[in-house]
Amino acid sequence: MLELGNGAAAAPDADLIKDVSEATFMQEVVESSMQVPVIVDFWAPWCGPCKTLGPALEAAVTAAGGAVKMAKVNVDENQMISGQLRIQSIPTVFAFWQGQPIDGFQGAVPGSEIDAFVARVVEAAGGQVPDNGLDDAIAAAEEMLAEGAAADAAQTFAAILEQDPANAAAYGGLARAHLAADALDQAEAVLNGVPAEISAAPEVEAAFAQLELARQAQNAGPVADLRAKVEANPDDHQARLDLAQALHAAGDVQAAVDELLDLFRRDREWNDGAAKAQLFTIFEALKPNDPIVLNGRRRLSSMIFA
Repeated sequence: MLELGNGAAAAPDADLIKDVSEATFMQEVVESSMQVPVIVDFWAPWCGPCKTLGPALEAAVTAAGGAVKMAKVNVDENQMISGQLRIQSIPTVFAFWQGQPIDGFQGAVPGSEIDAFVARVVEAAGGQVPDNGLDDAIAAAEEMLAEGAAADAAQTFAAILEQDPANAAAYGGLARAHLAADALDQAEAVLNGVPAEISAAPEVEAAFAQLELARQAQNAGPVADLRAKVEANPDDHQARLDLAQALHAAGDVQAAVDELLDLFRRDREWNDGAAKAQLFTIFEALKPNDPIVLNGRRRLSSMIFA
């Protein structure tokens, strides 16, 4: 998993982005730069701009597809290096190639300037940044999210959007990262800010569906009580819909789909087709190849065309 500004996560490629100390600086920066350029980010945990620059720089380095590496130096813990390189303020960034610093800048800069900086460093070493490099950054952020590092994932998705403001996967990922952190209003704000030209992208629609389900989960009733209510009166359609929403909120997606299919079988037109609409919301929130989606769509189609 890609490392972020606080050094809390691990990179997908252990050699791509590293925390470096005074003991490892010579090997990981000076010697390593004889083979591939190394960008060094001097930062500190208390530095606000560092928390913005770090993830954006890491996303750009990841997007370069191995054409450049990155070393992160905590100046509080490595004051000797900072003194030798005359670091006056942070964040400060240096690029090393062939053992020598060849470029650098100070302060948090826009994503476009970060891209240009990384491109210059790569080109100075005779390389070229791949056009599809952001795919690697997206994959790294998705891995963070899957492993529960929602805040780290959100930072990386946001950094990707700095570089590509029309990246549907990054918008969807950023919204899902906020949802994972129970920040539903932030997720909604992200989705409301999606450019019109990508608003119908599958990644965006999936995030919208997940947001709707998360809102429902906030008001979901107790599963046991709702199940008892349905068992007492199988024709209580509202209770069955409420049960399906409660089951989904509890993480039992398959059971939720089963209840909704049963509701559709009993009365497909009830409440303006609420059962079908809820099924589609669940399907959109999942990956298209999810077995629950594939089986659920098949069962629903068999009822519609029976």
